Amino acid sequence: MIPQANPGASYRGLKPEIDAAVARALNSGWYILGAEGRAFEAAFAGWLGSTHAVGCANGTDALCLALRALGIGPGAAVATVAHTAVATVAAIEMVGATPVLIDIDPLHYTMDPVELAELLAHPPAGLPPIRAVIPVHIYGQAADLDAILALCARYDLRLIEDCAQAHGATWRGQKLGTFGAVGTFSLYPTKNLGALGDGGVVATSDPALAAELAALRQYGWRQHYISDSAGVNSRLDEVQAAILQVKLAHLDAHNASRQAIAGAYDAALPAHIAPPARRAEGAHVFHQYVVRVADRPAVQARLRAQGIGTGVHYPMPVHTQPAYAGRVALGPAGCRASAVAAGEVMSLPMYPELTEAELARICVALGQL
Repeated sequence: MIPQANPGASYRGLKPEIDAAVARALNSGWYILGAEGRAFEAAFAGWLGSTHAVGCANGTDALCLALRALGIGPGAAVATVAHTAVATVAAIEMVGATPVLIDIDPLHYTMDPVELAELLAHPPAGLPPIRAVIPVHIYGQAADLDAILALCARYDLRLIEDCAQAHGATWRGQKLGTFGAVGTFSLYPTKNLGALGDGGVVATSDPALAAELAALRQYGWRQHYISDSAGVNSRLDEVQAAILQVKLAHLDAHNASRQAIAGAYDAALPAHIAPPARRAEGAHVFHQYVVRVADRPAVQARLRAQGIGTGVHYPMPVHTQPAYAGRVALGPAGCRASAVAAGEVMSLPMYPELTEAELARICVALGQL
């Protein structure tokens, strides 16, 4: 079976370098917030084009730390989307803020700026003041940042970019994660830049904000054992930081491989299945290659019968899931496009280590759909 995602292949493809990095970290005798973490943060910030990067335990914590550092919590609302990993909404509630979920542009699956404008002009009664916007750069490409940035400026809102699926994607030649007050990244093993465990990182070019993020991730300490503010424990360990340095050095090449795989899929799809739409203003790095099919279970079964795995990202919009249904505020469109997409999206195998033979096999199967 060709799996839809394959983090084990990522390790095996870089095994000598990763094993050496792990040995280096283990032999150092320092396992939390040491030289490996500092080196990764510096390398990531340099690669991204940001001034500072602050490692943390996971991508959800990256969002939480960003919100806390910006002073967004109880008494504030945050606009984001329902078509996302639940972590985006969970993070907003974890800091005590109120999420309000708006719909997506059904072509690109990202935040609909037209509805965002309507929400900001006419917020629902009883909703706390909207103080931040979290667009999700889903599947590997940017939300419409020109429109979203203009709305944030007009209404004095903080922009937090959820880049969990967009490591290396760009908007007008600039990497995502550098447009807002902060950019947050998950380093989960299946991401374009993935650890061999969990991890996250927050990027900013505001030195005061970076210092606050660094303090908040470790109990609010600016001086050892002295909490200047009420922080949390969310630290990126040294072994993962060492692994991530290796993988970061290969990230651009791996993203290029993803783009080449996407091009092969584009050419193989039958006429009745459209390839993923790309925004002309940005570069897509294909964390996922997502098509839409009306008869998804049957199509998945046909591919599975040929030994090809698929995925669904995501099967239920956040506001329809049991933990959130009936209690989360929605924008004026009621997330209708999100609900339709959830019933039709399907992710094809996407990882740089796909072999030529595997890719050819998948393309033949796609042509027969």
